[in-house]
Amino acid sequence: YAMPTLAYHEGLPGHHFQIALAQESDLPLFRNALTVLGYTEGWALYAERLAWDLGWYEDDPYGDIGRLQMEAFRAARLVIDTGIHAKGWTYDEALAFFVENVGFNSGDNVSSDFEISRYIAWPGQSASYMIGMLEILELRQEAMEELGGNFNLKEFHNVLLSNGSMP
Repeated sequence: YAMPTLAYHEGLPGHHFQIALAQESDLPLFRNALTVLGYTEGWALYAERLAWDLGWYEDDPYGDIGRLQMEAFRAARLVIDTGIHAKGWTYDEALAFFVENVGFNSGDNVSSDFEISRYIAWPGQSASYMIGMLEILELRQEAMEELGGNFNLKEFHNVLLSNGSMP
């Protein structure tokens, strides 16, 4: 049930699409080779949200449950990152929060142990994903308001993606 959301994040319209467009564009090497996490992962979260916005889950209630669980996962990561680095949570406290609030168990497609270790080692990573997605949504809203009936979602995405990874 989580596979559609994972596919939208990693494949189309996510990372695979994003990186392929950048590699096909005539950009300086650093814009293709450098990964700015807020941009790259922000796009992938935006891609997950875009699938919902476009109605791709309408005939897939199980896929939609997977999407909702991934949203809970993203929210829990923000809390865990803050708990560890600002509140002094232990590994076990962070793990208990994760399991209780996201519902992933041992053997699921997400390793709870890996996720907690990831946020211990990389402070602010979860925030960069979310900030990137929120910035893209804000830019889209501004473009929609500015352009009105002339707004074209595909053109917005082309402009956003054709410039490569940047802050």
